[in-house]
Amino acid sequence: MNTMTDTTADQDFNDPLLGNSFKGYPRTQPPRRRSEVGAAGWNVLAGDLPLPLAVLKREALEHNLAWMQSRVRAWGIDLAPHGKTTMSPQLFRRQLNAGAWGLTFATVTQLGVGVAAGARRTLIANQVVSDEDLAGIQLLLQAHADLRAVFLVDSLAQLALIEDWSKRHPESVPFEVMLEIGVEGARTGCRTHEEAVALATRLRASDAVKLVGIETYEGQGATGSSEADTAYASTLMDRVEAIARHCDAQQLFESDEVLVSAGGSAIFDLVAGRLKPALGSPVRGLLRSGCYVTHDHGFYKRMVSAVDERLGCDCGESLRPAMEVWATVQSRPEPGLAILAVGKRDISFDLSMPVPIARAARGMLEAQAVPAGWKITALNDQHAYLRWDAAEEAQALAVGDRVGLGISHPCTTFDKWHWMPVVEENYRVSDAVAMHF
Repeated sequence: MNTMTDTTADQDFNDPLLGNSFKGYPRTQPPRRRSEVGAAGWNVLAGDLPLPLAVLKREALEHNLAWMQSRVRAWGIDLAPHGKTTMSPQLFRRQLNAGAWGLTFATVTQLGVGVAAGARRTLIANQVVSDEDLAGIQLLLQAHADLRAVFLVDSLAQLALIEDWSKRHPESVPFEVMLEIGVEGARTGCRTHEEAVALATRLRASDAVKLVGIETYEGQGATGSSEADTAYASTLMDRVEAIARHCDAQQLFESDEVLVSAGGSAIFDLVAGRLKPALGSPVRGLLRSGCYVTHDHGFYKRMVSAVDERLGCDCGESLRPAMEVWATVQSRPEPGLAILAVGKRDISFDLSMPVPIARAARGMLEAQAVPAGWKITALNDQHAYLRWDAAEEAQALAVGDRVGLGISHPCTTFDKWHWMPVVEENYRVSDAVAMHF
């Protein structure tokens, strides 16, 4: 083994060298390792870093990690958070250190990043069908004797592809798979009980796979209405439990414990209590929520407010927004309008527009709240349109002022950045994370 090369590669992955080729890194500063950023003495509001800039609030981040872990512990289940949310080895490590059982991914490429970051109990909450991806999983299993990589199967057609690959690679080990239960009109997963049990029977008979559990995803049906969401989740989990019981009774599972998994980031509380059905074998319930790690100021804030009501949580007790994107006012071309130097290349917009949450005049080191009527009405690639009513003109922004924006859907903000500073409440940079999308 080339120890020097391996050590360098490991350092470049876990502690990459950051420099001014990455947006958000100061052009006036020399390159630094990620781990050295916190010692640089930078402050976002002092103008030490160029805007736009996505930041993570340390206190909120740590609160969210601890809160979600305490919830799953109270529910008697485990957490396997979706790594695709952040694709950050540093945040993966924080989640695992906080007590997560493992990590979830959507692709084999993402799985490879997670394994390189140290994850050894993993799920791919998706179907794997291509020869390249099947071979990729086998290579990871060969390289890491302690790795567990489980993926989803939802059709006989997919199983046929897996079996074909395995016949051509007789040295391979059986793939661990979970049977996915889907919803009519949504994305993947078996639509009927009959389809699911027929597939489970075939999985048990196959030498190419080992059936180790049942999985579903409830998030696509979430509305934010507790009455509707409770009925929807209950019906779905009734199906999951019935299929799990059938598979257990027919001895279709091939593992010491049965994995039962669900959980997006919107109505996770409504499935958490259903992830340990009474079976003849031990059951490990796995919640896969990923966006909890940073939460947001928009979509998930609205959805989790209903979760808070159901759990009886006081305001601020549960998840807190930990991600902000700061931008400069670059133009005031007309009354009631400020153009911010931030756009679709920097901030998520797939679920809703960013939300103005704070402002800081040029030269000011403290952030202030913004009027409730301020709204982002449109985004271009590099511009945001911030508007307000005529009555709020007295509080208008000036060119050079800074505006902090909350986001909806952290996944699609993370993937627009190679790195993010972690900041204290006064926006002093104390750490940094890197992303591998």
